[in-house]
Amino acid sequence: MERFIGKFLNYLDVEKNYSEHTIRNYRSDLKEFHSFLDKKDPKQITHLDLRKFLAELRQNNCAKRTIVRKLSTIRSFFKFLSREKYLESDPSRSLFTPKLDKYLPEFLDTEKTLKLITAPSLDNVLGIRDRALLEVLYSTGMRVSELVGLNVDDIDLISGAVKVRGKGKKERMALLGRESQNAVRTYFKKQNRGSGAVFLNSRGGRITDRSVRRIIDKYVKQCSIENKISPHSIRHSFATHLLNNGADLRSVQELLGHKNLSTTQIYTHLGSKRLREMYQKAHPRA
Repeated sequence: MERFIGKFLNYLDVEKNYSEHTIRNYRSDLKEFHSFLDKKDPKQITHLDLRKFLAELRQNNCAKRTIVRKLSTIRSFFKFLSREKYLESDPSRSLFTPKLDKYLPEFLDTEKTLKLITAPSLDNVLGIRDRALLEVLYSTGMRVSELVGLNVDDIDLISGAVKVRGKGKKERMALLGRESQNAVRTYFKKQNRGSGAVFLNSRGGRITDRSVRRIIDKYVKQCSIENKISPHSIRHSFATHLLNNGADLRSVQELLGHKNLSTTQIYTHLGSKRLREMYQKAHPRA
């Protein structure tokens, strides 16, 4: 089984060009699956074995979204084995996918967002760094993994363009607004660096995802914001504010780096308040 998993993960890396984070998740899911089946050979695995594994996940109160992800991993694995002729048939083909509940992502209104971004003190280097970090997150809508992966060479402060390495190692261009350009420029002057990682920790190394989360938690508490806010919430706020102010869905899709428009459409639900206000003003019988 380990040999087949290794071949599959190599296929995801070399041919599909998946990110390290995604491959790590696939490896973790398959390791758990392999352990549950007591290291059974893939040729011996049946549809019933897969059903038992899913039942075990439910009994352990695994979240429905997590179950769907693990099921997707298993399906991709067996589809690969079948296509490469390691298996004669795919035992996962007839598995039923649980229907996910629709949810609206957490986001901040414009006032709270600006309050959060301007919270860091500019009296020290770390405060200046935090201000630049928050400005870039909100100005570009990038994921936290994309933020920590930024290098100085990726940013053009003259044109306000940023090269972002997104999911699946795909690159896209993001935009920096005037305020975020100024914040980054001030940070660079304090750090006095010409290359390497954009955002550094207190020891001079590249900042981590976890550190960014801690920074945001710090300023959320400082601003007494009651919403449950994460770095991704700032990304949600970015998309919501753009759509609420007239941006078209396709443009927001490009800026977010979404592969499918359907992923971006979740944010149209968040603009219902603006639509209601427009309806009340425009419809004769409203």
